[in-house]
Amino acid sequence: MRRLTDAEAQLFLEPNFGWAATTRADGTPQLSVVWVDYDGENVVFNTAEGRAKPRNLRRNPYVSVAVYDRDDPYRWLTVEGTAELSHEGALEHINELQLKYRGRGPYPLPEGEQRVIVRVRPERVTSRI
Repeated sequence: MRRLTDAEAQLFLEPNFGWAATTRADGTPQLSVVWVDYDGENVVFNTAEGRAKPRNLRRNPYVSVAVYDRDDPYRWLTVEGTAELSHEGALEHINELQLKYRGRGPYPLPEGEQRVIVRVRPERVTSRI
């Protein structure tokens, strides 16, 4: 595992948008814009059951997450690693992300939606910080 530097971690702690790349069953990439976070060890994002990301990650847990500085898009970071999915804490996490990115909360959870928290352990990091 590679720990992020403080400057790298800061890109995930600020309300910068990220992209998560997973792999479909046919081997083609699936890319989604995601709200991102960092828990001191893992890059973290949130999704919901029934979407492509959790389905793809359960089949192949390797993921790439990229983020760039909203004030300077030439400052960017890509983290590749293995994802772990959990329902525990996922609702609280999406509410925190709602506050971080939209300045309000709680997240407007559609009826019956089950949130999933995705933690990505950095194995390879590429950056221009």
